[in-house]
Amino acid sequence: MANVAVVGAQWGDEGKGKIVDWLSERADVVVRFQGGHNAGHTLVIDGVTYKLSLLPSGILRPGKLSVIGNGVVIDPWALIAEIEKLTKQGVSISRENLRIAGNATLILPIHGELDRMREEAAGAGKIGTTGRGIGPAYEDKVGRRAIRVNDLADLTTIGPKIDRMLAHHNALRRGLGQPEYLAADVMKQLADVAPQILPYSDAVWAKLDDMRRDGKRILFEGAQGILLDIDHGTYPYVTSSNTVAGQAAAGSGLGPSAVSYVLGICKAYTTRVGSGPFPTEQMNDVGEWIGKRGHEFGTVTGRKRRVGWFDAVLVRQAIKTSGITGIALTKLDVLDGLDEIMVSTGYMLDGKRIELFPAAEEAQARVEPIYERFEGWQGTMAGARSWSALPAQAVKYVKYLEELIECPVALLSTSPEREDTILMTDPFAD
Repeated sequence: MANVAVVGAQWGDEGKGKIVDWLSERADVVVRFQGGHNAGHTLVIDGVTYKLSLLPSGILRPGKLSVIGNGVVIDPWALIAEIEKLTKQGVSISRENLRIAGNATLILPIHGELDRMREEAAGAGKIGTTGRGIGPAYEDKVGRRAIRVNDLADLTTIGPKIDRMLAHHNALRRGLGQPEYLAADVMKQLADVAPQILPYSDAVWAKLDDMRRDGKRILFEGAQGILLDIDHGTYPYVTSSNTVAGQAAAGSGLGPSAVSYVLGICKAYTTRVGSGPFPTEQMNDVGEWIGKRGHEFGTVTGRKRRVGWFDAVLVRQAIKTSGITGIALTKLDVLDGLDEIMVSTGYMLDGKRIELFPAAEEAQARVEPIYERFEGWQGTMAGARSWSALPAQAVKYVKYLEELIECPVALLSTSPEREDTILMTDPFAD
Protein backbone atom coordinates (compact mmCIF):
# COMPACT_ATOMS: atom_id res chain seq x y z
CA MET A 1 0.00 0.00 0.00
CA ALA A 2 1.13 3.57 -0.66
CA ASN A 3 2.44 5.50 2.35
CA VAL A 4 2.63 9.30 2.21
CA ALA A 5 4.95 11.83 3.88
CA VAL A 6 3.64 15.39 4.20
CA VAL A 7 6.18 18.20 4.57
CA GLY A 8 6.07 21.98 4.41
CA ALA A 9 7.73 23.38 1.28
CA GLN A 10 8.34 26.88 2.69
CA TRP A 11 9.07 28.27 6.18
CA GLY A 12 6.15 26.48 7.84
CA ASP A 13 2.56 27.61 8.41
CA GLU A 14 1.61 26.34 4.95
CA GLY A 15 -1.58 24.61 6.08
CA LYS A 16 -0.19 21.12 6.72
CA GLY A 17 -2.70 20.44 9.49
CA LYS A 18 -5.73 20.69 7.25
CA ILE A 19 -4.13 18.66 4.45
CA VAL A 20 -2.99 15.91 6.83
CA ASP A 21 -6.44 15.83 8.40
CA TRP A 22 -8.03 15.58 4.94
CA LEU A 23 -5.64 12.81 3.87
CA SER A 24 -6.05 10.94 7.17
CA GLU A 25 -9.48 9.77 6.03
CA ARG A 26 -7.57 7.54 3.59
CA ALA A 27 -4.91 6.49 6.13
CA ASP A 28 -4.92 4.02 9.01
CA VAL A 29 -2.21 5.68 11.09
CA VAL A 30 -0.79 9.23 11.25
CA VAL A 31 2.79 9.71 12.50
CA ARG A 32 4.50 12.90 13.71
CA PHE A 33 8.21 12.40 13.04
CA GLN A 34 10.07 15.57 14.11
CA GLY A 35 9.77 18.92 15.88
CA GLY A 36 7.97 19.71 19.08
CA HIS A 37 5.21 21.96 20.39
CA ASN A 38 6.70 24.90 18.52
CA ALA A 39 4.68 23.66 15.54
CA GLY A 40 1.03 24.63 15.32
CA HIS A 41 -1.74 23.22 13.16
CA THR A 42 -5.18 24.80 12.96
CA LEU A 43 -8.04 22.71 11.64
CA VAL A 44 -11.62 23.82 11.02
CA ILE A 45 -14.13 20.94 10.94
CA ASP A 46 -17.84 21.65 10.59
CA GLY A 47 -17.22 25.18 11.82
CA VAL A 48 -15.30 24.07 14.92
CA THR A 49 -11.65 25.16 15.25
CA TYR A 50 -9.09 22.75 16.68
CA LYS A 51 -5.51 23.77 17.44
CA LEU A 52 -2.83 21.09 17.62
CA SER A 53 0.84 21.35 18.48
CA LEU A 54 2.12 17.89 19.43
CA LEU A 55 -0.75 15.59 18.60
CA PRO A 56 -0.91 14.34 15.00
CA SER A 57 -3.79 15.76 13.01
CA GLY A 58 -5.24 12.27 12.66
CA ILE A 59 -6.31 12.39 16.30
CA LEU A 60 -9.50 14.10 15.11
CA ARG A 61 -10.46 11.10 12.97
CA PRO A 62 -12.26 8.33 14.91
CA GLY A 63 -10.80 4.90 14.31
CA LYS A 64 -7.34 6.15 13.30
CA LEU A 65 -4.13 5.56 15.26
CA SER A 66 -1.98 8.62 15.98
CA VAL A 67 1.72 8.17 16.73
CA ILE A 68 4.30 10.59 18.13
CA GLY A 69 7.58 9.22 16.82
CA ASN A 70 11.07 9.11 18.27
CA GLY A 71 12.14 12.12 16.17
CA VAL A 72 9.80 14.41 18.14
CA VAL A 73 10.88 16.20 21.33
CA ILE A 74 7.97 16.11 23.76
CA ASP A 75 7.04 18.61 26.44
CA PRO A 76 4.88 16.36 28.64
CA TRP A 77 3.06 19.28 30.26
CA ALA A 78 2.18 20.74 26.86
CA LEU A 79 1.01 17.33 25.69
CA ILE A 80 -1.17 16.80 28.77
CA ALA A 81 -2.72 20.26 28.33
CA GLU A 82 -3.40 19.60 24.65
CA ILE A 83 -5.08 16.28 25.42
CA GLU A 84 -7.22 17.92 28.09
CA LYS A 85 -8.26 20.75 25.76
CA LEU A 86 -9.25 18.40 22.95
CA THR A 87 -11.10 16.15 25.39
CA LYS A 88 -13.21 19.15 26.40
CA GLN A 89 -13.98 19.66 22.70
CA GLY A 90 -15.34 16.13 22.53
CA VAL A 91 -12.29 14.33 21.10
CA SER A 92 -11.68 10.92 22.68
CA ILE A 93 -7.98 10.19 23.35
CA SER A 94 -6.66 6.95 24.84
CA ARG A 95 -4.05 4.28 24.21
CA GLU A 96 -6.41 2.96 21.56
CA ASN A 97 -5.75 5.93 19.29
CA LEU A 98 -2.49 7.46 20.61
CA ARG A 99 0.97 5.96 21.04
CA ILE A 100 4.21 7.73 21.96
CA ALA A 101 7.68 6.41 21.15
CA GLY A 102 9.42 5.30 24.32
CA ASN A 103 12.73 6.50 22.88
CA ALA A 104 11.46 10.05 22.26
CA THR A 105 13.27 12.86 24.11
CA LEU A 106 11.48 14.92 26.77
CA ILE A 107 11.50 18.71 26.95
CA LEU A 108 11.80 19.77 30.59
CA PRO A 109 11.31 23.22 32.17
CA ILE A 110 15.08 23.67 32.28
CA HIS A 111 15.15 23.54 28.47
CA GLY A 112 12.60 26.32 28.05
CA GLU A 113 14.44 28.50 30.57
CA LEU A 114 17.74 28.04 28.75
CA ASP A 115 16.12 28.77 25.39
CA ARG A 116 14.69 32.06 26.60
CA MET A 117 17.81 33.11 28.51
CA ARG A 118 20.04 32.60 25.49
CA GLU A 119 17.70 34.48 23.15
CA GLU A 120 17.62 37.40 25.57
CA ALA A 121 21.40 37.39 25.93
CA ALA A 122 21.86 37.32 22.14
CA GLY A 123 20.16 40.68 21.70
CA ALA A 124 20.12 41.72 18.04
CA GLY A 125 21.69 38.38 17.10
CA LYS A 126 18.77 36.28 18.33
CA ILE A 127 17.52 33.46 16.13
CA GLY A 128 13.82 34.07 16.78
CA THR A 129 12.96 30.80 18.49
CA THR A 130 9.60 30.22 20.19
CA GLY A 131 11.41 29.94 23.53
CA ARG A 132 9.83 26.56 24.23
CA GLY A 133 13.00 24.57 24.76
CA ILE A 134 13.02 22.73 21.44
CA GLY A 135 16.64 23.49 20.57
CA PRO A 136 18.12 22.75 24.02
CA ALA A 137 16.21 19.43 24.13
CA TYR A 138 17.63 18.39 20.77
CA GLU A 139 21.08 19.46 21.99
CA ASP A 140 20.73 17.16 25.00
CA LYS A 141 19.58 14.35 22.71
CA VAL A 142 22.65 14.67 20.50
CA GLY A 143 24.85 15.21 23.56
CA ARG A 144 23.58 11.89 25.01
CA ARG A 145 22.31 13.45 28.21
CA ALA A 146 18.57 13.56 27.44
CA ILE A 147 15.76 12.15 29.55
CA ARG A 148 13.48 10.02 27.39
CA VAL A 149 9.91 8.80 27.71
CA ASN A 150 10.91 5.28 28.72
CA ASP A 151 13.08 6.67 31.54
CA LEU A 152 9.84 7.58 33.32
CA ALA A 153 9.06 3.90 33.83
CA ASP A 154 11.63 3.50 36.63
CA LEU A 155 12.49 6.72 38.43
CA THR A 156 14.66 4.82 40.95
CA THR A 157 17.36 4.53 38.30
CA ILE A 158 17.11 7.98 36.79
CA GLY A 159 19.32 9.86 39.27
CA PRO A 160 22.61 9.50 37.34
CA LYS A 161 20.90 10.60 34.11
CA ILE A 162 19.62 13.76 35.77
CA ASP A 163 23.08 14.44 37.19
CA ARG A 164 24.66 14.07 33.74
CA MET A 165 22.14 16.50 32.25
CA LEU A 166 22.57 19.06 35.05
CA ALA A 167 26.38 18.97 34.82
CA HIS A 168 25.95 20.57 31.41
CA HIS A 169 23.01 22.87 32.12
CA ASN A 170 24.27 24.27 35.42
CA ALA A 171 27.57 25.26 33.81
CA LEU A 172 25.60 27.24 31.23
CA ARG A 173 23.34 28.76 33.87
CA ARG A 174 26.33 29.92 35.90
CA GLY A 175 27.78 31.53 32.78
CA LEU A 176 24.48 33.36 32.21
CA GLY A 177 24.35 34.52 35.82
CA GLN A 178 21.45 32.23 36.76
CA PRO A 179 21.07 29.98 39.81
CA GLU A 180 21.78 26.28 39.43
CA TYR A 181 19.00 23.73 38.97
CA LEU A 182 18.50 21.11 41.68
CA ALA A 183 18.27 17.42 40.84
CA ALA A 184 15.43 17.05 43.36
CA ASP A 185 13.35 19.58 41.42
CA VAL A 186 13.82 17.67 38.15
CA MET A 187 12.93 14.40 39.89
CA LYS A 188 9.70 15.88 41.25
CA GLN A 189 8.75 17.23 37.81
CA LEU A 190 9.24 13.82 36.24
CA ALA A 191 7.37 12.01 39.00
CA ASP A 192 4.40 14.34 38.52
CA VAL A 193 4.00 13.69 34.78
CA ALA A 194 5.05 10.04 34.54
CA PRO A 195 1.62 8.54 35.34
CA GLN A 196 -0.04 10.67 32.66
CA ILE A 197 2.50 9.96 29.90
CA LEU A 198 3.48 6.32 30.40
CA PRO A 199 0.10 4.81 29.41
CA TYR A 200 0.77 5.96 25.83
CA SER A 201 4.39 4.76 25.65
CA ASP A 202 5.22 2.03 23.17
CA ALA A 203 7.89 0.64 20.84
CA VAL A 204 6.22 2.46 17.99
CA TRP A 205 8.71 1.31 15.36
CA ALA A 206 7.53 -2.27 15.95
CA LYS A 207 3.85 -1.22 15.93
CA LEU A 208 4.33 0.64 12.67
CA ASP A 209 6.22 -2.26 11.12
CA ASP A 210 3.37 -4.62 12.00
CA MET A 211 0.82 -2.26 10.48
CA ARG A 212 2.88 -1.83 7.36
CA ARG A 213 3.17 -5.61 6.94
CA ASP A 214 -0.60 -5.84 7.35
CA GLY A 215 -1.07 -3.48 4.40
CA LYS A 216 -2.17 -0.49 6.48
CA ARG A 217 -1.70 2.99 5.04
CA ILE A 218 0.69 5.25 6.95
CA LEU A 219 0.65 9.04 6.76
CA PHE A 220 3.82 10.77 8.01
CA GLU A 221 3.20 14.31 9.27
CA GLY A 222 6.03 16.82 9.33
CA ALA A 223 6.19 20.04 11.31
CA GLN A 224 7.61 23.46 10.33
CA GLY A 225 8.92 23.66 6.76
CA ILE A 226 11.87 22.52 4.67
CA LEU A 227 13.34 26.04 4.65
CA LEU A 228 13.74 25.66 8.43
CA ASP A 229 15.66 22.38 8.11
CA ILE A 230 18.83 22.33 10.23
CA ASP A 231 20.90 21.34 7.15
CA HIS A 232 18.98 22.66 4.14
CA GLY A 233 17.24 25.70 5.59
CA THR A 234 18.26 29.35 5.99
CA TYR A 235 20.89 28.56 8.62
CA PRO A 236 21.27 29.71 11.39
CA TYR A 237 17.66 30.95 11.31
CA VAL A 238 16.29 27.43 11.33
CA THR A 239 14.75 24.89 13.68
CA SER A 240 16.80 22.24 15.49
CA SER A 241 15.70 19.18 13.54
CA ASN A 242 15.60 17.87 10.00
CA THR A 243 12.28 18.83 8.44
CA VAL A 244 12.87 17.23 5.04
CA ALA A 245 10.93 14.11 4.08
CA GLY A 246 13.94 11.87 4.68
CA GLN A 247 13.42 12.42 8.41
CA ALA A 248 10.09 10.55 8.20
CA ALA A 249 12.04 7.31 8.19
CA ALA A 250 14.54 8.13 10.96
CA GLY A 251 11.95 9.90 13.10
CA SER A 252 9.50 7.00 13.10
CA GLY A 253 11.73 3.94 13.11
CA LEU A 254 10.83 2.77 9.62
CA GLY A 255 13.25 2.61 6.72
CA PRO A 256 13.15 4.99 3.74
CA SER A 257 11.36 2.41 1.60
CA ALA A 258 8.29 2.96 3.81
CA VAL A 259 7.63 6.32 2.09
CA SER A 260 6.27 5.99 -1.43
CA TYR A 261 4.90 9.53 -2.03
CA VAL A 262 6.08 12.90 -0.69
CA LEU A 263 3.49 15.67 -0.65
CA GLY A 264 4.84 19.18 -0.19
CA ILE A 265 2.51 21.86 1.18
CA CYS A 266 2.96 25.45 0.10
CA LYS A 267 0.97 28.65 0.08
CA ALA A 268 0.20 30.63 -3.04
CA TYR A 269 2.34 33.34 -1.43
CA THR A 270 5.06 33.19 1.24
CA THR A 271 5.19 33.79 5.00
CA ARG A 272 7.81 33.54 7.67
CA VAL A 273 7.85 33.87 11.48
CA GLY A 274 10.90 35.16 13.34
CA SER A 275 14.26 36.36 12.14
CA GLY A 276 16.15 35.44 9.00
CA PRO A 277 16.34 36.24 5.28
CA PHE A 278 13.14 36.66 3.28
CA PRO A 279 13.87 37.87 -0.27
CA THR A 280 10.26 38.50 -1.36
CA GLU A 281 9.01 40.07 1.89
CA GLN A 282 6.52 42.90 1.38
CA MET A 283 6.72 45.41 4.20
CA ASN A 284 4.04 47.57 2.62
CA ASP A 285 0.29 47.87 2.10
CA VAL A 286 0.18 44.75 -0.09
CA GLY A 287 1.90 42.67 2.58
CA GLU A 288 -0.51 44.00 5.19
CA TRP A 289 -3.49 43.26 2.96
CA ILE A 290 -2.44 39.68 2.27
CA GLY A 291 -1.57 39.11 5.94
CA LYS A 292 -4.98 40.30 7.13
CA ARG A 293 -6.90 38.27 4.53
CA GLY A 294 -4.83 35.20 5.28
CA HIS A 295 -5.07 35.60 9.09
CA GLU A 296 -1.32 35.32 9.29
CA PHE A 297 -0.70 34.91 12.99
CA GLY A 298 1.13 31.96 14.55
CA THR A 299 -1.02 29.14 15.96
CA VAL A 300 1.42 28.56 18.83
CA THR A 301 2.85 32.01 19.59
CA GLY A 302 0.28 34.38 18.11
CA ARG A 303 3.16 36.24 16.49
CA LYS A 304 2.39 38.19 13.33
CA ARG A 305 3.87 36.46 10.31
CA ARG A 306 6.00 38.25 7.76
CA VAL A 307 4.38 38.17 4.32
CA GLY A 308 5.76 38.18 0.80
CA TRP A 309 5.19 37.07 -2.78
CA PHE A 310 5.57 33.47 -3.94
CA ASP A 311 9.24 32.53 -4.27
CA ALA A 312 9.61 29.87 -6.96
CA VAL A 313 13.36 29.54 -6.38
CA LEU A 314 12.94 28.55 -2.73
CA VAL A 315 10.03 26.19 -3.38
CA ARG A 316 11.85 24.52 -6.28
CA GLN A 317 14.88 24.05 -4.03
CA ALA A 318 12.72 22.57 -1.27
CA ILE A 319 11.16 20.16 -3.77
CA LYS A 320 14.57 18.87 -4.81
CA THR A 321 16.10 18.54 -1.32
CA SER A 322 13.04 16.68 -0.02
CA GLY A 323 12.20 14.55 -3.04
CA ILE A 324 8.68 16.00 -3.27
CA THR A 325 6.37 14.14 -5.66
CA GLY A 326 3.47 16.59 -5.72
CA ILE A 327 2.39 19.90 -4.19
CA ALA A 328 -0.69 20.79 -2.18
CA LEU A 329 -1.28 24.49 -2.86
CA THR A 330 -3.09 26.36 -0.09
CA LYS A 331 -4.57 29.81 0.46
CA LEU A 332 -4.95 30.60 -3.22
CA ASP A 333 -8.27 32.21 -2.30
CA VAL A 334 -6.40 34.82 -0.21
CA LEU A 335 -5.19 36.37 -3.47
CA ASP A 336 -8.74 36.91 -4.74
CA GLY A 337 -9.27 40.50 -5.90
CA LEU A 338 -5.65 41.50 -6.49
CA ASP A 339 -5.12 43.27 -9.80
CA GLU A 340 -1.53 42.08 -10.00
CA ILE A 341 0.43 39.23 -8.44
CA MET A 342 4.21 39.03 -8.35
CA VAL A 343 6.29 35.84 -8.44
CA SER A 344 10.03 35.60 -7.88
CA THR A 345 11.60 33.48 -10.64
CA GLY A 346 15.27 34.03 -9.81
CA TYR A 347 17.71 36.26 -7.89
CA MET A 348 20.40 38.79 -8.56
CA LEU A 349 23.50 38.38 -6.42
CA ASP A 350 26.43 40.77 -6.82
CA GLY A 351 25.33 41.66 -10.35
CA LYS A 352 24.76 38.09 -11.56
CA ARG A 353 21.55 36.12 -11.97
CA ILE A 354 21.38 32.90 -9.92
CA GLU A 355 18.75 30.15 -9.87
CA LEU A 356 19.25 28.84 -6.34
CA PHE A 357 19.28 30.23 -2.82
CA PRO A 358 22.87 30.38 -1.54
CA ALA A 359 23.85 28.51 1.63
CA ALA A 360 26.03 31.28 3.08
CA GLU A 361 24.21 33.58 5.50
CA GLU A 362 25.91 36.70 4.14
CA ALA A 363 24.97 35.88 0.56
CA GLN A 364 21.38 35.12 1.57
CA ALA A 365 21.06 38.63 2.94
CA ARG A 366 22.25 40.18 -0.34
CA VAL A 367 20.07 38.41 -2.90
CA GLU A 368 17.51 40.51 -4.75
CA PRO A 369 14.43 38.79 -6.22
CA ILE A 370 13.70 38.93 -9.93
CA TYR A 371 9.94 39.29 -10.34
CA GLU A 372 7.54 38.41 -13.07
CA ARG A 373 4.14 40.08 -13.03
CA PHE A 374 0.99 38.00 -13.28
CA GLU A 375 -2.49 39.33 -13.90
CA GLY A 376 -4.79 38.75 -10.90
CA TRP A 377 -8.44 37.73 -10.94
CA GLN A 378 -11.71 39.11 -9.70
CA GLY A 379 -14.38 36.96 -8.11
CA THR A 380 -13.70 34.34 -5.48
CA MET A 381 -12.68 30.72 -5.26
CA ALA A 382 -13.31 30.38 -1.51
CA GLY A 383 -15.01 27.07 -0.85
CA ALA A 384 -14.57 25.75 -4.41
CA ARG A 385 -14.47 21.96 -4.58
CA SER A 386 -13.85 21.41 -8.28
CA TRP A 387 -11.32 22.63 -10.82
CA SER A 388 -14.10 24.06 -12.97
CA ALA A 389 -15.29 26.30 -10.11
CA LEU A 390 -12.05 28.30 -10.13
CA PRO A 391 -11.66 31.62 -11.97
CA ALA A 392 -9.87 31.04 -15.28
CA GLN A 393 -7.01 33.34 -14.36
CA ALA A 394 -6.49 31.48 -11.08
CA VAL A 395 -6.16 28.23 -13.03
CA LYS A 396 -3.51 29.91 -15.19
CA TYR A 397 -1.67 31.01 -12.04
CA VAL A 398 -1.57 27.44 -10.73
CA LYS A 399 -0.29 26.13 -14.07
CA TYR A 400 2.30 28.91 -14.13
CA LEU A 401 3.59 27.94 -10.68
CA GLU A 402 3.78 24.28 -11.69
CA GLU A 403 6.13 25.20 -14.53
CA LEU A 404 8.32 27.36 -12.32
CA ILE A 405 8.70 24.84 -9.48
CA GLU A 406 8.98 21.83 -11.81
CA CYS A 407 6.41 19.84 -9.86
CA PRO A 408 2.69 19.13 -10.34
CA VAL A 409 -0.02 20.44 -8.00
CA ALA A 410 -1.76 17.37 -6.59
CA LEU A 411 -4.22 19.11 -4.26
CA LEU A 412 -5.67 22.58 -4.01
CA SER A 413 -7.11 23.99 -0.77
CA THR A 414 -9.68 26.77 -1.12
CA SER A 415 -10.56 27.45 2.54
CA PRO A 416 -9.70 26.21 6.04
CA GLU A 417 -12.70 23.85 5.98
CA ARG A 418 -11.86 20.16 5.67
CA GLU A 419 -13.96 19.47 2.57
CA ASP A 420 -12.98 22.56 0.59
CA THR A 421 -10.20 20.66 -1.17
CA ILE A 422 -9.74 19.86 -4.85
CA LEU A 423 -7.94 16.59 -5.61
CA MET A 424 -6.01 16.27 -8.86
CA THR A 425 -3.77 13.33 -7.91
CA ASP A 426 -4.42 10.94 -5.02
CA PRO A 427 -1.12 10.52 -3.09
CA PHE A 428 -2.38 7.21 -1.70
CA ALA A 429 -2.98 5.71 -5.15
CA ASP A 430 -0.86 2.59 -5.53
